[in-house]
Amino acid sequence: MKTIKGPAIFLAQFAGDAEPFNGLHSIARWAAGHGYKGVQLPSWDGRLFDLRRAAESQDYCDEVRGTLGEAGMELTELSTHLQGQLVAVHPAYDLAFDGFAAPEVRGNAAARQEWAVEQMKLAARASQRLGLAAHATFSGALAWPYAYPWPQRPAGLIETAFDELARRWRPILDAFDAAGVDVCYEIHPGEDLFDGTTFEMFLQRVGDHPRCNILYDPSHFVLQQLDYLAFIDIYHPRIRAFHAKDAEFNPTGRQGVYSGYAPWAERAGRFRSLGDGQVDFGAVFSKLSQHGYDGWAVLEWECCIKDSEQGAAEGAPFIASHIIRVADCAFDDFAASGVDEAANRTMLGLAR
Repeated sequence: MKTIKGPAIFLAQFAGDAEPFNGLHSIARWAAGHGYKGVQLPSWDGRLFDLRRAAESQDYCDEVRGTLGEAGMELTELSTHLQGQLVAVHPAYDLAFDGFAAPEVRGNAAARQEWAVEQMKLAARASQRLGLAAHATFSGALAWPYAYPWPQRPAGLIETAFDELARRWRPILDAFDAAGVDVCYEIHPGEDLFDGTTFEMFLQRVGDHPRCNILYDPSHFVLQQLDYLAFIDIYHPRIRAFHAKDAEFNPTGRQGVYSGYAPWAERAGRFRSLGDGQVDFGAVFSKLSQHGYDGWAVLEWECCIKDSEQGAAEGAPFIASHIIRVADCAFDDFAASGVDEAANRTMLGLAR
């Protein structure tokens, strides 16, 4: 068993053009003021971070770590959720996702994918320079439009999609392996890796790659009614990153899991601030600790009701109160009798 690190906060939902959210120095001090000890950086946000510069310059990486250190903060992971999404995009989503890419490759799916792959490889080198062990991302999706089996899917459609997804990601995984960094895919509806079955399909196709791992976020399992605690028991060897995000699922006579056309506040499945939803975080932290997860617990704030500033302020103490300092001895050691192997054999009737 190991003790989880935290609390930390993912800055993607907080970065902005106004102080203190428009620069790394100021946003780090803001996060520290709320009690956070680490930050997860969105690598695409130039107000906070320069990915290419980080990949090429150790001095810049030392500067980033120094800026965070001045605020008493650590860097937990880099995130490439937007770039990872663009590694694989079904044509139905071309226009919707085009805005994630650099302006010069928008409108050109092939150039956009090439740019995304390069971004991922830059992230591998940057993570190595920054001394990070894990990286947070999305897998992208080719098969997602066919998630619901109507109309009937042609034989081999999903297999072909996952074969291609693995082909695109294998060189990226190799680049992260060379950098000594785990790729942690957030298991998330809208991605081809949205549950345990799809992760296994992908893992098999990348040859059980040692860098193919999981960013665990229970909120996405609540919304699709997957057992988020059993998931930890099954996949804990591959869980290398953790978003602490809450959610609730309240089906009615009008809507259930497929309620995404309604506004967020009116859906059966809704994201909530920590402590306001239905996730049993006591059990989540217990299972992760029991199975030896020693990475960071990172707040990802998304809530359809509560203000982000309040969510951030409440998130740090919530996470801190759930982190378990694991025991270094057994609770019943006081009653140890000191019996040796010979005595054990005698007790079992095995002595001769």
